[in-house]
Amino acid sequence: MAERIGENTILLSRPPVILGAAAVGTPAEAAGPLAGAFDYLYDSAKAGAKTWEQAESRLQSKAVRLALEKAQLAPEHVQLMLAGDLLNQCMATSFAVRGLHIPLAGVYGACSTMALTLALAAVLTESGAVQNAAAATSSHFCAAEKQFRMPLEYGGQRPPTAQWTASAAGAAVIGDRGEGVRIEAVHFGRIEDYGVTDSANMGAAMAPAAAGTIASFLRDTETRPRDYDMILTGDLGAVGTRLLLQLLAKEHGVSIADVHADCGLMLYDRNVQDVHAGGSGCGCSAAVVCGHIVPRLRARTLRRVLFVGTGALLSGVSPLQGESVPGIAHAVLLSGDSERM
Repeated sequence: MAERIGENTILLSRPPVILGAAAVGTPAEAAGPLAGAFDYLYDSAKAGAKTWEQAESRLQSKAVRLALEKAQLAPEHVQLMLAGDLLNQCMATSFAVRGLHIPLAGVYGACSTMALTLALAAVLTESGAVQNAAAATSSHFCAAEKQFRMPLEYGGQRPPTAQWTASAAGAAVIGDRGEGVRIEAVHFGRIEDYGVTDSANMGAAMAPAAAGTIASFLRDTETRPRDYDMILTGDLGAVGTRLLLQLLAKEHGVSIADVHADCGLMLYDRNVQDVHAGGSGCGCSAAVVCGHIVPRLRARTLRRVLFVGTGALLSGVSPLQGESVPGIAHAVLLSGDSERM
């Protein structure tokens, strides 16, 4: 049975296994340094659809189907899908999975959604409630810009702190038995709000939550940063990463600089691609984890990765009403090692 330790961490005594994972992207992701990690890359941002929103649904649907193929499971053998996206009422997800006939629990965690769906799927699978579950999410630059900021045709200038929403999707199939990358522990984070009101500076809004979750997980598990090959955040970008390292050092006395990486800084080449402070969006960390990290764990080039998904919990109207941008971060311990933590 799962065991709750410390403040807010859940150890899974029978760690569920990622049976298959897949990442799907578009030309922006194909031009980045992780292009080879994608299972499928569409040749246009529209992905052959009529609208940006329909294109995002295609990205997520493709990722789920590819993950199922890798897991060698038919949709009817998956008892529950946990999935979400950035669009109102998670519509990209609803349209993506409507033809799969898998029971769906829609999940919203903003850019932390991949970590949140993985954590929930792992807990439900380990408990015996389901034998196989799927976790998925997606985002699309054009759809997100239209909802959260301005139509692209407006041509508004993006400040240096802004991040580029990935037009990508990631999906993983989690089973209660089998061979693969294990999910050994999860940590559900608390909302942190340091009063950031600039919706174009989400890295600053999310960094406090990331720092709190990482520090809490290390305390709960009585581990140190060097016990992990990587502490991976997603997606703080350049601004949020600097703030994260400063907050951990100042408020918690912890340094993770030697093992830290951020999905928002991995997906694109900021020196070549016009992504400003880096990548963001649900699909950013989903694609990096499902397409790049899970295969490395399976190949044992990485042994233990603490994946900390970060989310900025704003809506299209909340900044216009003078609200600040709350942040949240959820952690999932991924292991390709034969030894437990």
